Amino acid sequence: MPQSLIKRLSKNQVARFVLSAGLGFLVDIICFYLFYHNIFEQKYYNVFNARLRNFTLSLAVSFFAGVMVNFLMTRYIVFTESKTSFSKQFFRFTAVAVIGFFANQFLLELAVNDLNMYPPLARPLAALSLFFASFFIHKAFSFSLSLRHHAGTDTEPSSSNI
Repeated sequence: MPQSLIKRLSKNQVARFVLSAGLGFLVDIICFYLFYHNIFEQKYYNVFNARLRNFTLSLAVSFFAGVMVNFLMTRYIVFTESKTSFSKQFFRFTAVAVIGFFANQFLLELAVNDLNMYPPLARPLAALSLFFASFFIHKAFSFSLSLRHHAGTDTEPSSSNI
């Protein structure tokens, strides 16, 4: 039974995306915690004439480490049928990630400053709140694939490039 379940899940694109995003998220959260507690130990830093909180810098580094892991897994494990070039996929994926970064930053600031949450707890909540939209955005935009078959196998037909 467990092997048939694993086999079915491995053929399911959404399940593979959850695995890919989950691993990227894990890298992000671990990096955030390590940077927040071990690297950026001061409360504020001056970066390019801007005063940034330690959790903001931790988010910047951890987020993009997670994005790199997520992109590579998404390209080679999730949306393998995409015919879009690596550079175009990477550019699009990164563009979506930059927008996601600012959305995460907004939610993190809200949770920490307005709700007085502990930053390492607020970080995963901010990321999880944006998770589901990312599957559809990356499938349609980053990898130029049809949304009609989001739970299918690797044999899905791809749509023309956006």
